[in-house]
Amino acid sequence: MAQAAIPFLKEGDAIINTGSIVGLVGHPHQIDYASTKGAIHTFTKSLAAYLGEKKIRVNAVLPGPIWTPLIPGTMLKEDLQQFGDATMLGRPGQPEELAPSYVYFASQDGSYSTGSLLEVTGGMPKTS
Repeated sequence: MAQAAIPFLKEGDAIINTGSIVGLVGHPHQIDYASTKGAIHTFTKSLAAYLGEKKIRVNAVLPGPIWTPLIPGTMLKEDLQQFGDATMLGRPGQPEELAPSYVYFASQDGSYSTGSLLEVTGGMPKTS
C-alpha cells in the first residue's frame, strides 16, 4: 500500500502505521501476530529513512491492551476479566485514549517526528 501511495505524497505528508507492544516484547500465544507487528516496526523505520529526503514522515503507534469490539469476540471469557491487568495502570485502554497519538503524527505538532514508535500501553509490560 505504501508503494502505491508514494507517488501521490508530497513534502510534509505522513504515513502512520499501527504496530503493537507485542511486536517489541513478544507473546507466547500470539507468535505470528507479534512477528508481523515487529516487521511493521522495522518497516516503519526503514520507510522513514527512505522517504526522509522527500520530507515525508513515517511513524507507528504501538497500542497495548485497548478495549475494542474485537476483544470480547476473540478472547475466552475467563481471560476477559484480566484484560489490561498486566499494565502499570491495571486496566485496558479505551480507543479515545489511543486516537490522539495518530492525530499527533498526522498534524504539524508531529512535524519533527519520523521513524518513531509511540507506545500507548498503560505501562505494559508491567515489570513487577
